[in-house]
Amino acid sequence: MFDISFMELLVISMVALIVIGPERLPAVARTLGHLYGRGRNFVYRIKIDIHNEMRMEELKKMQASVQETAQTIEESVQQGVDHLKTTINDTKPEARQSSDLSAAQAQTQSPLPTARDSEVLPSQDKERK
Repeated sequence: MFDISFMELLVISMVALIVIGPERLPAVARTLGHLYGRGRNFVYRIKIDIHNEMRMEELKKMQASVQETAQTIEESVQQGVDHLKTTINDTKPEARQSSDLSAAQAQTQSPLPTARDSEVLPSQDKERK
């Protein structure tokens, strides 16, 4: 991290022992260790926060993309439905005309004799003979 060799660390320790004194050196070392740990924890939390923010931005972009795709699909389906409705509405007059023509033709044609019409009732059979 700081690229300090063992010899440099030994020299710094000797100077700290002379300046601070042997009585207060353990308390100062403990305080420095505690501050170092808190600093590392602070840097770690900042890295995590930055990482989370980057992921949130990616998720927001993905959500916008999905919403745009869904909207495009919805518009496409709506256009298809509208086209189908117009096609049905356009063909309804033709269907009405063809159904009217077939109904008119059915009314003008004479009905075919049915089995019941060809049956001779017993009372009518006696009259025929």
